[in-house]
Amino acid sequence: MSLLTFDETGIYCPQADVYIDPWKPVKKALITHGHADHSRWGMDSYLCTDVAKPVIQYRLGADAKVESVPFGKPVTINGVKFSFHPAGHIIGSAQIRVEYKGEVWVASGDYKLMKDGISEEFEPVKCHSFITESTFGLPVYTWIDQQVVFDDINAWWRQNQADGKVTVLAGYSLGKAQRMLANIDTSIGRIYTHGAIENIHEVIRAQGIDLPETIRVSRDIPKKDYVGQLVMATPSAVGSSWMNKFRPYSIGIGSGWMTLRGPRRRRAVDRGFVLSDHADWNGLNTAIAETGAERIVVTHGYTELFARYLREQGYDASAVKTLYEGELGEVDVNKEEEEVAEK
Repeated sequence: MSLLTFDETGIYCPQADVYIDPWKPVKKALITHGHADHSRWGMDSYLCTDVAKPVIQYRLGADAKVESVPFGKPVTINGVKFSFHPAGHIIGSAQIRVEYKGEVWVASGDYKLMKDGISEEFEPVKCHSFITESTFGLPVYTWIDQQVVFDDINAWWRQNQADGKVTVLAGYSLGKAQRMLANIDTSIGRIYTHGAIENIHEVIRAQGIDLPETIRVSRDIPKKDYVGQLVMATPSAVGSSWMNKFRPYSIGIGSGWMTLRGPRRRRAVDRGFVLSDHADWNGLNTAIAETGAERIVVTHGYTELFARYLREQGYDASAVKTLYEGELGEVDVNKEEEEVAEK
């Protein structure tokens, strides 16, 4: 029997009778991070990192039984030792190391190797078998230094300010919004936020993580106050009636999918900034090599193509279908309902 298996419910550890990021209700769920495709409602109990817990508790509701542990602290369940290690994806995100009788697996969840200035840095974890995402598992996806991206965002904001426009910057309410806020030049002007984004900001600030000041968008704010300023929006807000109060505006979105022109056209945005919280082609290959694993299980993304490439490199690699979405929600409309629990 394999230490970790895949079934219709998720990633299962038979020996411990627990699931990792299950997509159907189970008794015990170990959660890598708070995005809705990895942290779903309906579990009897949840276990995550101390840093991820506040947002997960907020999203799932006060009645959800959410327990947490520090990064690196082992938890033993029926002889199986589990520990959480930084994934670099968003604040508090983790890879989950699973060890039993000398066999070691790592379920990485979503991850990135690029230092973003706010998330805990990715930690390579040695193992025999590694479960990896492949959201951007093609050579075309190669990220540039994020400071270059933010310099571009700042210059765009300044130009919009000079033109008397509102700058609207869209990104996930959890993860991308905090990363953008932490790296934007706040001296340019005020930053306003969509309610779903501000809700997450409040949870994160309450746990002692410093974020620049933001102002929640509300009906009480005169339209003239937004002119020349920056508004952080959710992807689902772009193109909605919520945007009317900011006219005239220029819209940009931060996503790895902005590498290609097609997603930018479909979202009808003025600017696309290549900014992803997932590993690029080089990051995926580096992370896999650093694990020392011989067996690689590829999930969500370019699974078959990436698994075939890994086999050509000498790995025992296979693709497994899951319900994880990676960054698809950033270019699909009406995904914000799944991304954050509105209160």
